[in-house]
Amino acid sequence: MIDVRRTYSSRGFRAAAAALIGLLVAALMLAVGSAGGSRAAGPAVSVFPIAGSRLGPPGTQITFRGVPANQLGKITVTGSVSGNHTGKVLSDSDGRGGSFMPDKPFTPGERVTVSTGLNIIGGQSGVFHFTVATPAGRLPNRGNVNAARTRGDVLRFHSRPDLLPVAVDVTKRPSHTAHGYIFTAPVRGPLQHGPMILDSRGGLIWFKPLASRIFASDFRVQTLNGKPVLTWWQGYFGGDFGSGEDLIYDTSYHQIGTVKAGNGLSADLHEFQITPQGTALIAIEYPVIWNASHIHHSSHAVVYDGVVQEIDIKTGLVLFQWDSLDHVPLADSYTKFRTGRPYDFFHLNSIEQDDDGNLLIGGRSVSALYKVNHSTGAVMWQLGGKRSSFKFGAHASFAFDHDPRVLAKNDALFSIFDNGAGVYRVHKQSRALWLNLNFKTMTATRAKQVDHSPPLLARWAGDVQQLDRGDTFVGWGEQPYFSEYNSKGKLLFDARFADRNISYRTYRFDWNGYPKTRPAVAASNRGKTTTVCVSWNGATGVKRWRVLAGPSSSSLKAATTARRTGFETAIKIPRRSHVRVQALDASGHLLGISAVTKSR
Repeated sequence: MIDVRRTYSSRGFRAAAAALIGLLVAALMLAVGSAGGSRAAGPAVSVFPIAGSRLGPPGTQITFRGVPANQLGKITVTGSVSGNHTGKVLSDSDGRGGSFMPDKPFTPGERVTVSTGLNIIGGQSGVFHFTVATPAGRLPNRGNVNAARTRGDVLRFHSRPDLLPVAVDVTKRPSHTAHGYIFTAPVRGPLQHGPMILDSRGGLIWFKPLASRIFASDFRVQTLNGKPVLTWWQGYFGGDFGSGEDLIYDTSYHQIGTVKAGNGLSADLHEFQITPQGTALIAIEYPVIWNASHIHHSSHAVVYDGVVQEIDIKTGLVLFQWDSLDHVPLADSYTKFRTGRPYDFFHLNSIEQDDDGNLLIGGRSVSALYKVNHSTGAVMWQLGGKRSSFKFGAHASFAFDHDPRVLAKNDALFSIFDNGAGVYRVHKQSRALWLNLNFKTMTATRAKQVDHSPPLLARWAGDVQQLDRGDTFVGWGEQPYFSEYNSKGKLLFDARFADRNISYRTYRFDWNGYPKTRPAVAASNRGKTTTVCVSWNGATGVKRWRVLAGPSSSSLKAATTARRTGFETAIKIPRRSHVRVQALDASGHLLGISAVTKSR
């Protein structure tokens, strides 16, 4: 697909006209799709792979959006090498489209012709074509290096000796912070890693240890079907990327859903966002063989295609697909080819559905954010990078960024984590940055910024989260810190992992957890005293513990009640051989009860 903006030689004229031209792209494609006469009459139908795409995976489905599946009519699919393809049509759960599911895969490198009686966007007389990409194998699995051991780097609990999460040191005690807990997913052990929830004192609320070669990323609270859920990506690391799937858990920490990439691909660690429509926007890194001779490299180079997919959570069908190699030239990248390594020219790291239904897609290697039409995949405008639609004011430009998010309607205000370094160093330190966009003058100006003290430079990862009352929560990515600031940039809270750990993103969210497990208890005797240690992984409503004790499991009586003091509370009672503990909320209501434990 040709981006109309890139035919203009004058940078100033291109910047002034970019927004209008970007909006016209969709209209032009709709006109082309309607030019085929009565055979292609009816509502405009979006297709993915888009018409003219060069990146259709061999295992791709063919997505049609704009009419119900039962109105798609006859669909003929023919590969230039593989021949005619039979298949079945499956309906999307919202009734607004469906997918042709071929019975056999396509042949890499072949041209596929799809004939319909529909008004295909980008097609002609209901016919469109796409080319099948040549996969370059799987992502490399290089594993991960645990952080070097330091004193006090791991939390240990008598009642849960199986849990060994990284410790967190709070360097700035909470001061009028927003409500909620901290959500993070450290990946460098040192003994265990996985998604974890913390309070503002650095105390553990919930931790799920993962297998040694399985990692978690982008752990947060989202909303699905009107209910809060926990979500994260989980899988293997492949250097800068991941190969895995996205998970959904309910408030009882029970897995209720899995979102997998479609078309034979695998979900990457960089984004998993549930939309208000109940679909999932996910990131994928797809290594393909690509002609890079025009930038003085091999005509059969291995290049990562940054792929955005929208997945129907209920059916697993692909609703939308955008391929960076279809829309962004290799020459726009700031990265260089490295011998023996695939070319990471785009490095997709953020996706967001804008308030107009279109998408915002960010790429680290191009230092840019793209507004993308949700129906056509066309680039509407670009912020940053070598072909920016906007001119930048003083101190407004960013480099190798992460997590750009729109904060106001009509794209007037954005937040962004400006790493300032990546392939090379551009700024002295990373920062949380807010930009005002003016679409009349096509300028981007700095609204405000937040820096860490002491200065931090994160070459990768990081996020900026807008909270209630104008507060901002910042995860410093490669650096082990996470912080909260008020609307004036004053530091309210600062903490760090006890070791040189990292988390791709770190957030603050309200959360109420109701585990279906029992509270865990360990009891030990010393002289005339029994010390009862109790915890309940993930329970947020416990305020007090009531200890029942006695000489046998059948003769337990209330011994004492104690205030919860952290993930694990130690309670001393007169020596007893058997104990059981009840969890109570602030009103004294019973939330849960442990098994009977014999003291040692």
